[in-house]
Amino acid sequence: MGGLTRVDWAGSVRGLGLVWGLPTGVIIVGLLVDVPARTMMWTIALAWMGTACILNARQCGRTHCRYTGPFYLAMIIPVIGLSWGIDSSGVYAWLSLAALIIFGSMVIWWGTELAWGRFS
Repeated sequence: MGGLTRVDWAGSVRGLGLVWGLPTGVIIVGLLVDVPARTMMWTIALAWMGTACILNARQCGRTHCRYTGPFYLAMIIPVIGLSWGIDSSGVYAWLSLAALIIFGSMVIWWGTELAWGRFS
């Protein structure tokens, strides 16, 4: 707009790695630490990814970012719920939530861009 190129952070390996790959790694590594540390790590990682998606959607119009941003931010709620001991399944609940976060965002990414295109 106005001669400026809008950069898609999800459009390069470097952007994907820094903005989404690193926090995803933090989520996976977080499975190996105690619940308070895991909660902090996951909350920061999800807030980072959610904010990055929302900013990227506003910046370049990337379709999936409009949906994955709110998804990541919403996933903070079950993280906090598990940290309070709402579910007694222990590590299995955390593993399930990690799978939901990681694979859910992939499905949202693929599904929205298949339906509406890469940019909308």
